Amino acid sequence: MQCEGRIISDLCQVNEQDWSLLDHGDQPFLALPFLRAMQESASADAATGWQAHHLALFENDQLVAFAPTYLKAHSHGEFVFDWSWADAYQRHGLPYYPKLLTAVPYSPISGSRLLVRTGHPRAAQLRQQLIEFALGQCEQLNLSSWHCNFAAGSDLDVLQSQTEEAAKAGQLLPRYDWQFHWQNQGFGNFAEFLATLRSKKRKNMLRDRRLVRDAGFQFRRLQGFELEPADVDFIFACYQRTFLLHGNHPALNREFFVRLIQNMPEAVVSVIAYRGDQPIAMSFFLQGGGRLYGRYWGCLEDVPGLHFETAYHQGIEHCIANGLDVFEPGAQGEHKISRGFSPVKTHSFHYIRDLRFSEAISRYLKQEAEWMADYRQRLESHLPFRQEIQLEKVTDQKIQQ
Repeated sequence: MQCEGRIISDLCQVNEQDWSLLDHGDQPFLALPFLRAMQESASADAATGWQAHHLALFENDQLVAFAPTYLKAHSHGEFVFDWSWADAYQRHGLPYYPKLLTAVPYSPISGSRLLVRTGHPRAAQLRQQLIEFALGQCEQLNLSSWHCNFAAGSDLDVLQSQTEEAAKAGQLLPRYDWQFHWQNQGFGNFAEFLATLRSKKRKNMLRDRRLVRDAGFQFRRLQGFELEPADVDFIFACYQRTFLLHGNHPALNREFFVRLIQNMPEAVVSVIAYRGDQPIAMSFFLQGGGRLYGRYWGCLEDVPGLHFETAYHQGIEHCIANGLDVFEPGAQGEHKISRGFSPVKTHSFHYIRDLRFSEAISRYLKQEAEWMADYRQRLESHLPFRQEIQLEKVTDQKIQQ
């Protein structure tokens, strides 16, 4: 049974009850209030290069599948880098933008991208229809490409099978990368986690924590419903300062944070570092589905060890205290390894409509995959765990991958 495909340009058109029936794994980034906060705060809209072009499938006027999708006028805020592809198009006098992107704006978080109604008997076929819908939009709108970033779970089976079927034409191209995640092994406290690390790494982490404590810092972990307007002002000021210090544009505005905290207070966790009564630093997290997601960090004053404590150690403590299984602190960052974070594979898939570019990019991605495999091997030598624990972790990760 072929469903009716519709383009949704305004998330207010989506019925909240219908959305609750989609299988999004209780991930906060796939919550309707999160995506609406992006849209309604104008943090991700046509003016910022994120024109909503969501793909939806309906049966008897009931939403049964959805892919959060945008017409992108640039490649900012994606964390799967295709700048060189865009440059190649430009050098050949061809337009790369707009392109079609299925992803969550500014969020390098793996999760479902091809959402289907929970328990639907044709779930795999619905995901396949969403892929065909996306490729059809590229043809209909004369777009250069479709990209599905940070796909995970049941999406992978369908996307990978589509890749195999299209391999001869070189159309749907797989790509992967590594992030660094912390895994909760049922620790009762932070000391139990530290006991899994090699002596030198354990001592370094204890030293960093002591430096911060000796500098007079105390920390409060607050959920969204505990945050006052002054806290929101401080969080946003720190967020802005971090981006500006690194020469980047802060894509999110204060209204986004306000909407998120008001509409998803149970998903928001913020750590605020105080020296006396004065807030100095903050980290901003989201939680859901048994995971903690590190999103933003910022400070008003640079203090040795403060970043590690506020953005990582406090997050680990929150996971232990609340029984969360995984802590994903964000994209990139090999420095996370020494803090007990291990490499985890992320996946994206790419349809390049022009066969000449598709073949060239396919060759590059095959070479890149070899580099990534070698990179993973080199990372193993830097894992901080005691030998017997490290062997267990490496074995488990290879089985999962």
